[in-house]
Amino acid sequence: MAASLFDAYVSGAGQAFFATSFLNADDRRRAVQQAARPLAPRVLAGLEAQNARLGASVARAQQLARLASGAATVVTGQQVGLFLGPLYTLYKAASAICVARELAAESGVPVVPVFWLQTEDHDLVEIAHCHVLHPRREPLRLQLPAASDNRVSIAHLRLPDQVAQCLAQLSIALEGLPEGAAHLARVARHYRAGAPWTEAFAGLIAELFEPEGLLVIDPRDACFAVDAAALHARALEAPLELAAALSARCAQLEAAGFTPTVHVRPDAPLSFVHADGVTGARHRLAITGSQFTEIGTQRSYQRSELMALLAREPLCFSTSALLRPILQDALLPTAAYVGGPAEVAYFAQLPPLYAAFGLPMPLIVPRARLCVIDASTARLLARLGLSARSVARGEEALLRELASDASPGESRPDPAQFEQHLLQGFEQVLGGVLGEIGPIHAKQLDSAVAKTRDKLQLTAGKLRERYAAQLAHADQTRVQAVQRLKHILQPFDQPQERVYGYSYFGACFGDRTFISAVLGAIAAFDPGVKELVL
Repeated sequence: MAASLFDAYVSGAGQAFFATSFLNADDRRRAVQQAARPLAPRVLAGLEAQNARLGASVARAQQLARLASGAATVVTGQQVGLFLGPLYTLYKAASAICVARELAAESGVPVVPVFWLQTEDHDLVEIAHCHVLHPRREPLRLQLPAASDNRVSIAHLRLPDQVAQCLAQLSIALEGLPEGAAHLARVARHYRAGAPWTEAFAGLIAELFEPEGLLVIDPRDACFAVDAAALHARALEAPLELAAALSARCAQLEAAGFTPTVHVRPDAPLSFVHADGVTGARHRLAITGSQFTEIGTQRSYQRSELMALLAREPLCFSTSALLRPILQDALLPTAAYVGGPAEVAYFAQLPPLYAAFGLPMPLIVPRARLCVIDASTARLLARLGLSARSVARGEEALLRELASDASPGESRPDPAQFEQHLLQGFEQVLGGVLGEIGPIHAKQLDSAVAKTRDKLQLTAGKLRERYAAQLAHADQTRVQAVQRLKHILQPFDQPQERVYGYSYFGACFGDRTFISAVLGAIAAFDPGVKELVL
């Protein structure tokens, strides 16, 4: 599984599948020195134009000047979700900033953090919702209409009128929080009806990280079309060879006991086509003989037709998940990529692709994984004698553990004692009866006794479980406290960072205060989960 490959990588055991290790200081320095180069003038001009649209910023201007002079970059990225999507989006951006600082300090070479907007993707359903934490209520799900059959890249879609309703719901949820009005005003400036999804996301994340000079890049822009076209041409010229190399890599991973994160299709090029125009639907291609066939429409093309379309309009092509990092590192002097566990794992599939395109693979660095704990949650954990990590266990297991801890001094036996007493009572009575009838008659009852004993053990076990559950739920105050902790720290039995957006925390503490706390909590090359107590 992806998680096991991630765990192997961060422990050093899976290092054979990566070109370098983020844990090795020499590898880190070499990655920066290898990557550092002045940006191509057209790429620099595109970055300057995109970031200028975010408003004037001395910090961003300084970062762009560093890129013009030969700095390296640390890149991270994410889909452009509603109100920035889950918390880990912020953690990615903050991690890229911290990693860039550390690499610059270690190498003596300027290193610039860049956020890659994943706008070529078309999965609207995945980005059109977010969850808002409220400590004493169920998670608030904010949802915009999203067609499951959408095939248009997110870059060409705009926020619908219903975003105003989401903002109104968000306002109610944040009512009474110290920085709620300021947070809502900031979000509303960017997420407004008719605004492009990309513009809303880029504007908000750039504003939040403006003091750090975080740059954003949208790859679906004509200014990057020349570089992108060269990659798509290579992908279309030798699709089967590239797929074979990737499939061989997957076989190596599977032989080592890992499951590849990204499925590789042996008959599929790594480019999507937008045959109806730049803003039209994007479709995966499959190769049948000499034909390239669109999945979903069954339209077919000769390679020459696709190459002619690519030459005429490069933006009629977009990257797949496996080709995206290649485009990223063709455009940017990438020393390191910061990703979550699944992303880190899928980079283990990519060395053959980097080799085929003649690019060095960057350092792969895990993003920060944080669990935010406010003061009231910290007090509740302390009162119950729990750690934030322990809350990841199931609710029932937590309640039983707490009930067991509370048992000493009480007259009630714990569930294991309860079961033992039942079985001991049976054995005592049975022993007495068998003793009275004598060994000869007792021997004749062996089979019946064995069956009865088995049934009694099964029944006693079930009764023990019912009794344990009753004890666990007997203290309703404790039950409610555990449920509240699960709700805040492990909503839907997932880590907090994967479910909740940042709105609650921004409204509680202030957007910049929260961002500064996140930045302060991150150790650039420490992949462990950390608690951020505010």
